[in-house]
Amino acid sequence: MFILSNFLLAVSYTLDIALEIYKWIVIISALVSFVNPDPYNPVIKFLRASTEPVYRFIRRYIPTVVYNVDFAPFIVILIIIFLQKFLVPTLQQLAYRLS
Repeated sequence: MFILSNFLLAVSYTLDIALEIYKWIVIISALVSFVNPDPYNPVIKFLRASTEPVYRFIRRYIPTVVYNVDFAPFIVILIIIFLQKFLVPTLQQLAYRLS
């Protein structure tokens, strides 16, 4: 069972790092949207390509634009924080109980 325990620990740490990186991508994308950047810039293309599918999914179920302010990045960040505080520790506790 120690192999499954180690696997779950590795998954939880990797998931935590991936969620943290994506949270910063969302924050940077939201900040850049205030300055009307060049849409042909490769960094801007990357930011839009990595965040717009998630924003579209959120906007499909929740109307997020109020007074021309888009709350989709805020909702995504809240979901990421929830996953970091609930899912990652749950996986770690499960791994520790299996060992």
